[in-house]
Formats: sequence, C-alpha cells, structure tokens
Amino acid sequence: MGGVTSAASSPASAPGPASAPGLSVPSVLGLAPVIPVVALDEAADAVPLARALVAGGLPAIEVTLRTPAALDAIRAIADEVPDAVVGAGTLLDPGQVAAARAAGARFLVSPGWSPRLLGALRDSGLPFLPGVSTASEVVTLLDEGVTELKFFPAEAAGGTAYLTSLAAPLPQARFCPTGGITLASAPGYLALPNVGCVGGTWMLPADALAAKDWSRVERLAHEAAALRD
Repeated sequence: MGGVTSAASSPASAPGPASAPGLSVPSVLGLAPVIPVVALDEAADAVPLARALVAGGLPAIEVTLRTPAALDAIRAIADEVPDAVVGAGTLLDPGQVAAARAAGARFLVSPGWSPRLLGALRDSGLPFLPGVSTASEVVTLLDEGVTELKFFPAEAAGGTAYLTSLAAPLPQARFCPTGGITLASAPGYLALPNVGCVGGTWMLPADALAAKDWSRVERLAHEAAALRD
C-alpha cells in the first residue's frame, strides 16, 4: 500500500510511512484543505478528538510538541484512529524528530529550520514541512531540494499578499500557511496557486475542548473541510 510521501522532502532510499486506509496521496499538502493544529494537555482527549476531526473530514492532524502530553497523544491516535494521519508539530531539534517518529507520527512540521534540524527531518524518512517566513529561506530550501514548506507565522509575516508575491519568482514552492488563519481568511489562502492547504485552530475552540464537546468539533471540522468543495 502506498505511503503518504513527499518527493521533495524524503530521500529516495528512506522508508515511507504506512498509509491509512483510503489515503494514498503524493504529499501532506494534498490530504485536506485544512490541517488542524492541536495542543493537548490531556492525552486521554487525543482519540475522541481525532475521531471527531476525521468524521468531520479532516484526516491530517498536527499535534504540537508544546505540551508534556503530546507524544502520548500522537501514540494514541496512531494506535487507535486508523483513518487519521497524525503528525508532529513545533519540532525544534533532532531529538524531538526521533521521539515523534517513534511515537507514530507520519509527517513532521517545524516553525522554522536549521541545517541540523533539516538533516534530522530528512533522515526520518517521513514527509516534512519546514517553516519559512522570508524569500531567502524559501530560496535556500529550494536549493536543498525541498519544495513543500510551512509559511509561518502566516498573518504576521505578510499573509496572502506575501505569498502572492512569491508565486511568480518561486513557482516551485508550495506552502501550508499557518498562524492566525481563521475560517474567514482561509479561502483567500486556499485560492492561491502556491498554497496546498492551511493550518489552523479555529475548529478547536478552547471551550469545546474543555467541555469535551466532540460533536461541536466535528461540526466545525466539517465546515473547514468544505472550504475546497
């Protein structure tokens, strides 16, 4: 069964991650129009939250390594929600990359990058999205053969206007903008030719998570998934 792979980010000799049922796509950017960015304080919430997101049409889920529960949450989703494609976000060093892969992450996301971190992302054999916010960073990563990137922090770094200005001189680069994006602003990003998907948190309101209102999360996920219908 084909893996969720990125030709730009995975060396040819590296093993690809196993594929979830029905999800054989060329890159993370093609999984869904929106990747929910999840920060969980309780690993016990991971499975019901992931099931709600998948039921709402958002199978790619980025769990950020900002909380002590993150790795356990990734492990639980990988083990118990087969239709989810769980990834790890906010990766800052090679140790986190290795820990995320061992926990079952199937794609990797960083807010920025360094040569050392880029090497670890490549060596993982998983699809990855290194973060950029300037044209120089994009050019440098293109020179490294990486064409799929996270644009972060999207709104603060120039939003749709900045990405539009990059499209003509750097058409090879494709982005997942993340940071400050809302249901209202997401369509503007998704309409750009160099945007594959966006990352966001609006379908995960704090009060819904606190109340464990998974049906509300599912409704909001369905609304987000419909942005590219």
